[in-house]
Amino acid sequence: MNILINDKPCTLPEGALLADALAVLQAVPPFAVAVNREFVPRSAYATHPLHADDRVEVIRPVTGG
Repeated sequence: MNILINDKPCTLPEGALLADALAVLQAVPPFAVAVNREFVPRSAYATHPLHADDRVEVIRPVTGG
């Protein structure tokens, strides 16, 4: 299935979970994740199913002053 991760196309197998998308991205904490503009808590990454055309956004905190 095709999804977007941070506006970049990505192909994952049917039945993929959010944790699978994060593994493809090789995401290193700290970060927050939204799927289709809905925040997904870290505790749900391993169980949150993805669907064709989902939009996954991985947001990293910005520091500085």
